[in-house]
Amino acid sequence: MDLFDTNVASSRYIPLAERMRPQKIEDILGQDHLLKKGKPLFEAINKDVVPSMILYGPPGSGKTTIARVIANYTKSNLESMNAVIDGIPKIKEIVNKANDDIKFYGQKTILFIDEIHRLNKTQQDALLPYLENGLIVLIGATTENPFVELNSALISRLLLFKLNKLKSSDLRQIIELAILDDERGFGKLEISFENKDKLFDYLVFIGSGDVRKSLNALEQLVNMTSVNGAGSYLLSYDKAKMLVENKSLYYDKSGDNHYDIISAFIKSVRGSDVDAALHYLARMIEGGEDPLFIARRLIILASEDIGLADSQGLTLAVSCAEALKLIGMPEGRLVLAHTTIYLAKAPKSNSAYLAINKAQEDIRSKDIGHVPLYLTNKGDGYVYPHDFEDKDFIVKQNYLPGELIGIKYYFNKKFDK
Repeated sequence: MDLFDTNVASSRYIPLAERMRPQKIEDILGQDHLLKKGKPLFEAINKDVVPSMILYGPPGSGKTTIARVIANYTKSNLESMNAVIDGIPKIKEIVNKANDDIKFYGQKTILFIDEIHRLNKTQQDALLPYLENGLIVLIGATTENPFVELNSALISRLLLFKLNKLKSSDLRQIIELAILDDERGFGKLEISFENKDKLFDYLVFIGSGDVRKSLNALEQLVNMTSVNGAGSYLLSYDKAKMLVENKSLYYDKSGDNHYDIISAFIKSVRGSDVDAALHYLARMIEGGEDPLFIARRLIILASEDIGLADSQGLTLAVSCAEALKLIGMPEGRLVLAHTTIYLAKAPKSNSAYLAINKAQEDIRSKDIGHVPLYLTNKGDGYVYPHDFEDKDFIVKQNYLPGELIGIKYYFNKKFDK
């Protein structure tokens, strides 16, 4: 079924969360900073001058919904693709059709790409010529941080709009609407409640900002509730809690929360707080984070923050990644915990990090001269250190270009070995 099928809400077989998607700008909740009257995106949609853009934010915040609303308002032809399934052949197919549409019908094309961060560099680059010549207007949706996952060349040609996590009041309003709506929700059913406020609070809690989770829980509750003697569905907090035993932790493996948790994790290890580091590690594991992603960040930390104070930390971090590849999860959690505790307890030094940063900054900003001729294969005068064993192989000769003689990048820190 096409992502933008406007008849989707008429089918009772479509999930409640899909049926309840807003069809108009004013019905979208939680994104007033983008869609309130007078805001640039609101005006662009109303005037049908939609720019190429990236919509990014946490799951369930309305990225696809906004794209659908744009489809309802725009006079352009809308094509959609999913970056997980489709690639360059699909892009070429859409571009060929876009050429025909503009040539024969004078109609522009909007290309919506869901999960655009899944496009590789080649696929992203394939879009650039058509953005530059205006053949297509691109709308990409992602839970990833676009500054990290998308090519700078692509980002430079797009406007970026960040969506907010929905507030509890927004979720509650949507749940109320789903109960009352005759066409899309459960308005035609006789529904009664036992402790309605407590039930609604729980459904909001389940969602954690993701409207789909709240509506899925509501739908499951209604579907699994039998009609009582009064001819109605009695919905209660106790029944909901039995159906949904555990709240899914709000941990989006591809959105901003993903970066917030890993940042807190790394800072806790850097700050030698073992318990905080284990807390954030547990949150990532419970949230389904890729364990190799965690291991890669520990490898970086082992050189950046521990470095020469305990070079064994890097060896352990690399071994952690290799062990995860061999044994996988859930046993891999023990290896992650082992490595995390070791690195948190280890002495810290960022001397290597500071040294390479300073060296690179000089490369970018100074006249760095040429490699001394005697250090190349083109000149004489090189002094061979192995001829000076009695002096611990240390001989006085200039290894740096003349312009940088005397510069110092590495400074020994207290714990450096």
